[in-house]
Amino acid sequence: MRLFDFGVEIDLNLTKGVKTLKRTKNKNSKKIGKQTFVFQNEPKIFSSYSIVSQKEKDGPFSEYFYDVLSDTKFDEKTFEKAESKMFVYTLHNAIKKAGIKPNEIDILFSGDLLDQIISSSYCARLFDISYMGIYGACSTMVEGLIFSAICIDGGFGEVGACVTGSHYATAERQFRGPLELGAQKQKYSQHTATAAAAVIVGLVSQGIKITKACIGKVEDYGVTDSANMGAAMAPAAMSTLVQFFIDTNTKADDYDLIVTGDLGKLGSDLLRILMDEKGYHLGQNYMDCGASIYHHDQYTSEGGSGCGCAAAVLDAFILRKMEQGQYKKVIFIATGALLSTIIVQQGESIPCVAHLVLLEK
Repeated sequence: MRLFDFGVEIDLNLTKGVKTLKRTKNKNSKKIGKQTFVFQNEPKIFSSYSIVSQKEKDGPFSEYFYDVLSDTKFDEKTFEKAESKMFVYTLHNAIKKAGIKPNEIDILFSGDLLDQIISSSYCARLFDISYMGIYGACSTMVEGLIFSAICIDGGFGEVGACVTGSHYATAERQFRGPLELGAQKQKYSQHTATAAAAVIVGLVSQGIKITKACIGKVEDYGVTDSANMGAAMAPAAMSTLVQFFIDTNTKADDYDLIVTGDLGKLGSDLLRILMDEKGYHLGQNYMDCGASIYHHDQYTSEGGSGCGCAAAVLDAFILRKMEQGQYKKVIFIATGALLSTIIVQQGESIPCVAHLVLLEK
């Protein structure tokens, strides 16, 4: 494999000179197959909370989004401060809804799209909770759920919290250009959702169980257009979903709902094609958060994106439907494009990843 354009050749297969690793068998292994983990203690999501802007409220999930920003600056001076405030607001309300105190949470996982994940860290400084900043782009909520479940199932704590979100104005400034510039978008681009959500996970008697997780591998199919996120991320979603089906010896029809986020209309169509090529057909029980969060006449091109898109749909729609008993077994898989504007401008392609959790009532 050639590493970038530096003329360096690397043998990633490491076929020569490899010593045989002497392993001791783990008597309590929780891994099945290549990439899937089973959480035997079944940590549960027992509280969640989200907030969105009016644009998301005006979409198909209008009846499910209860809390709406009064203005996109959330009474702050800048959009960045507003985004961090959204994190604080949702985490505070999720804790309040759970009926616990902040010091009862053992660890907080949080991430966002901004440099040095500032929205997350500025939120965490207000809570007296052990904190780990994470980055998975739009896959951050699932990444946080997996880390929380691993810690709790492994006995390293009893309660974990995840919070993530995104803001249209901050993402535009970070990845494209300030709104004042008025730059035109490509028809296949996606609209970053202004939304945030927090989830509390713990060893409790009632809630939505996290029973399995599949940690994805980085996939790169050579897409260099940073506006075409759906095409870049669809292969990562396919890779993780196929591996999960193989590891668990299941197929799409074994689940009430399969949800991706956020491939958008184009990306979700590509995922269907890629899955068909692998012998797994995605039927009526498949939906994508990005393709579903906005109406066609809201002019968001291929739909929604951003850390907050899948996170808010998880809280407002998926978990609520599961609590009502409509869905009992849901695959929630979120994708992330692991790019920076600088290296894309240097001509590099976009590596992507997708992580999956299995939620059960």
